[in-house]
Amino acid sequence: MGEAIAFYVISACILGFAVLVISTRDTVHSVLFLVLDFLFVAALYVLLGAQFLAAIQILVYAGGIVVLYLFVVMLVNLKRPPEAHQDPHRRTNWGFGLSMAVLVELGLVAAYSYARPAPALAASAAQPVTGNTEQVGWLLYTSYLIPFEIASMLLLVAMIGAIVLAKREL
Repeated sequence: MGEAIAFYVISACILGFAVLVISTRDTVHSVLFLVLDFLFVAALYVLLGAQFLAAIQILVYAGGIVVLYLFVVMLVNLKRPPEAHQDPHRRTNWGFGLSMAVLVELGLVAAYSYARPAPALAASAAQPVTGNTEQVGWLLYTSYLIPFEIASMLLLVAMIGAIVLAKREL
């Protein structure tokens, strides 16, 4: 009973801080609410017994990425007025159409997986290791190798895109 109450309290805090992240007008406060949101997600991981994920959540997200966000917020001049012109190359209708196509595809995938439940997994004798960190590593490099590689390729593409966008034209 106590774990359920803690779960619901932590989940409510996560949702509340997420709403504050997108609703506050001050960008520094928004980043600080994001830090609190990440810390409560780490607390939720601890409550669910995933201490390794909680440590990674704090080290990578609450520690590294939010510090990067704060540096960007502090270095960018946010007091300047917005630009007066509209970009003629912006394709708003295309973006809206593609986002709707992705949402429809996600809905179809969810409906297909709901209509056809996954087969029961074999006994856990296939996992020779014990412990939380070992299980995460074992599953990451056996059952979830393809999604792991896809995520790494996505991060590589994002990094190359950021370099191309940041590169100044000569």
